[in-house]
Amino acid sequence: MIDSRLSNLYEAYRLEHAFSGNPETLYDSMQYIMDLGGKRIRPLLVLMAAESAGGSAEEALPLAHAVEIFHNFSLVHDDIMDQALVRRGQPTVHERWNTPTAILAGDNMLVLAYESWNRYSGAGKLQAFEAFTATAKAVCEGQQKDMDFATQTQVGIPDYLGMIEQKTAVLLGCALQMGALSAGLELEESRLYYQLGCSVGLSFQMIDDHLDSFGTQAQTGKRLGGDIAEGKKTWLYLRSAQISDEVNRLFAELEEEDRIQAVRSLWVKQGLDLGLMELAESYHQEAQSHLAELQAKGRDVQALNALCEWLLARQH
Repeated sequence: MIDSRLSNLYEAYRLEHAFSGNPETLYDSMQYIMDLGGKRIRPLLVLMAAESAGGSAEEALPLAHAVEIFHNFSLVHDDIMDQALVRRGQPTVHERWNTPTAILAGDNMLVLAYESWNRYSGAGKLQAFEAFTATAKAVCEGQQKDMDFATQTQVGIPDYLGMIEQKTAVLLGCALQMGALSAGLELEESRLYYQLGCSVGLSFQMIDDHLDSFGTQAQTGKRLGGDIAEGKKTWLYLRSAQISDEVNRLFAELEEEDRIQAVRSLWVKQGLDLGLMELAESYHQEAQSHLAELQAKGRDVQALNALCEWLLARQH
């Protein structure tokens, strides 16, 4: 479950630091993506880790905001690359404005993410900067791999999982690590929070992949089967190709809705809808082991555990 106290704390801070400036087109488009909603998981992880490690959520707010700005920057650029029309049930930034504006909006958000980090004045500032920068680099590398995989014929499941770790999981790990560093933890122990976040992130992405193929647009706010339509080599695709060559034939011969319906039916027949949830559960169990290790060190993990359980069971 989401901690409403910390959620409200961050939301007040986010609104207090809303984007504005000249030209209005640029800043309106930036604020638009920030206002579209979402679960705000990443900033919450910063605040939860700060309190878990004995620090102050209030002091960690600039770090939390930096993570959320960076995340939304990546979404703006991802949507351009994927030619996505909808994000969180609303037009994407490039669709509502135009592609050049969306590119500049993302660029400026990356700058302002670092500006938010610089607003932070508590413990572990330099270490938080190094973690944030390493993560930003990894996310960009992961996104490029995601695009490359669409045109490569030889992509293995380990390749895909490594890409997902860079593109998605490391940012959740960074969020938890920065929160822990803000509480004054040494770098070595803060890495336990990072490992926890990566496990949570991998489970999170597996459920996202499941919802993309087997959920509904009402649940996700995005087109159902978007990964199938775009030809992305997700775990579902790669595992299906290990079972038979049928998925390759469907991807080659069919397009759009015909492909989506046929591939979804194949994956259900192959039991991959259940297999993907089993994989998500395995990463969830990894997260549980990291939580137990932190608890053994005297850290308060109750709220983090509740969030992990909620993420595993989520339907959107």
